[in-house]
Amino acid sequence: MFIANIHIFWYVGAGLLGLLVGRLVDLANRNLPEHKAVVSIERITEYIKSSNANYICMIITSVLYIALLRVIGMEDKIQLIQMLILTPLLISVFYIDSKLQIIPNRLTLTMLEIGVIFSFLRGIDNINIAIEMWLGMLLGAGIFLLLTFIGNVVFKKETMGFGDVKLMGALGLFFGWRNIIAISILSFFIATIFSVVLIAKSKIKKKEIIEFIPFGPFIVLATFAVMFVPLDMWIKLMFFIFTLGKYKL
Repeated sequence: MFIANIHIFWYVGAGLLGLLVGRLVDLANRNLPEHKAVVSIERITEYIKSSNANYICMIITSVLYIALLRVIGMEDKIQLIQMLILTPLLISVFYIDSKLQIIPNRLTLTMLEIGVIFSFLRGIDNINIAIEMWLGMLLGAGIFLLLTFIGNVVFKKETMGFGDVKLMGALGLFFGWRNIIAISILSFFIATIFSVVLIAKSKIKKKEIIEFIPFGPFIVLATFAVMFVPLDMWIKLMFFIFTLGKYKL
């Protein structure tokens, strides 16, 4: 049985791999914030003996792995492997930043190192792709570094952490400068919607508005959106939104 020219065996394999990787993500989420080693016999043994698995994390990772196989396919194996490696790192960023409002340097450094490796692998076949990836790193980090500087000057306090700057720089190596622009715009769009809903909810319940909201989760959601939906579709949607529906999809 084939689905989109891919045998169902591969989907089952992707799902099972996702469950295993999801377990490792849960282990990383517990140890990275405390600056502990993740891949060590001691940590893994402690984790298996003393803690229950986070099944939600495992299921999410499994579903995303199956979806990546369906969307990317088997033709571009480098791209597929690249996204399969990036996915669990993004899930960790989402979880840790949402809970603790930090993005561990080890996570962003790992993304950066993997991105550099894949940019060279792609550059072997086409140097232009490698150049686009490196431009994506510079542009991603540059945009958020500029916004951080402006925010600090205008509001006289930290409006965006440098973890977000490093995260965007690392993601630029995976997606290139065109997609990193889309991720930047989408992350702010998602953050705006979330903030409006949060403010409305706070006013209805007459509660204080949360003073600081971590931005990393919005970057992660925007990254997954660009990962699964073609860039040209997002460009059309953005034109449709910013022209208040005058631009026809």
